[in-house]
Amino acid sequence: MLDETLAKLETNIRASDAIQADKKAELLRLLASLKSEIATLAHTHVEHAESVIGLAERSMHEAIRQPQDPQLAASALQELAASVAELEVSHPQLVNVVNAISVLLANIGI
Repeated sequence: MLDETLAKLETNIRASDAIQADKKAELLRLLASLKSEIATLAHTHVEHAESVIGLAERSMHEAIRQPQDPQLAASALQELAASVAELEVSHPQLVNVVNAISVLLANIGI
């Protein structure tokens, strides 16, 4: 399920006209890093990994949908950040990747 969701995210990002090419490339790079970190997390915390991916999917959906809803987008990003906050000690790289994704999505316009 995680792999399917991540593949769907990648497809949606690649197909989006709402994201500039440089931001799209960076988002795809971060998505690849997220895949790796989620795989590590899933070995010990499958449900938490699924939650993080679900919230990442929602955040990215809000970034590329037209028209954008700033309130929904802000809410999605806050929930994504909160979902990894407790993992800062055990999975610091995951937290870094999620934070980078959040910043990038915020810079895209959400």
